Amino acid sequence: MIQDIAPHQYDVTYRKTEAKDSDIMLIYQNGSLLCHMEEEEIIYPTVKEIAEIVPNIYEKAKFLFRIDKKDYFELRNPKICEFGKWTYLSKDSIRNVRPIWKAFAAITGFQIHKWYTDNQFCGRCGTKMQALEKERAMKCQHCGKISYPQICPSVIIGITDGNRILMTKYASNHSKYKKYALVAGYAEVGESLEATVRRETMEEVGLKVKNIRYYKSQPWSFSDALLVGFFCEVDGDNEIVMDKDELSAAEWFDRENLPTERSEASISLTGEMIDAFRDGLV
Repeated sequence: MIQDIAPHQYDVTYRKTEAKDSDIMLIYQNGSLLCHMEEEEIIYPTVKEIAEIVPNIYEKAKFLFRIDKKDYFELRNPKICEFGKWTYLSKDSIRNVRPIWKAFAAITGFQIHKWYTDNQFCGRCGTKMQALEKERAMKCQHCGKISYPQICPSVIIGITDGNRILMTKYASNHSKYKKYALVAGYAEVGESLEATVRRETMEEVGLKVKNIRYYKSQPWSFSDALLVGFFCEVDGDNEIVMDKDELSAAEWFDRENLPTERSEASISLTGEMIDAFRDGLV
């Protein structure tokens, strides 16, 4: 999956450190990332390369994280046009970036950048927030409210009925993603993840489930989510009652006849769970 970047090592520990020439700059603007494609590999600019057009970059650069021994930085409000070999790539296109560890860096940096951008003002009193120096947080200088990055828990549900698994497609007004997926949804206030599995299954496809089993989790920065995968079995009636507001399709597929479209197991928890069922591992 996208976070499985070994032998590279991701370190999200917050550091108050100054940018160096060889450090990486992830420049996000209007939901896109400044980069360059060199053959099949994506390249990100260094601090020194951005300093050519932003001389005070060393003072403005904000620390994101470290991969291996290389620090990654961003700018909070960049106004940088495409220049030289550097062009902007849309956030959605990051799913196809190779190598995977660079895709992980790009989308993780985007989540942090977006959180800082969306939390410039206090949600309690409206005063401008200030970034703290000792941790990744924003503090209101008027009322003292401290805000931390928001992560949304969400479930991915592999619903099985013997040798079959239920697969869905999102409605066009609900998601841009067009391939088959599994039932999924966000946890609500006061709800356990197992309760979320039961509720989302009933809401989206009208089924009761039993034997809910944890599979694996995944950070999913495309939607600020922490995905938690579960497999479960249909309990009783297996007739699908589809929520047409969220879904355009919901069908049972035999293990041997799953949709042949390209799997995203190397990227997503959903893709890996579908492949695990196909291969008889669950």
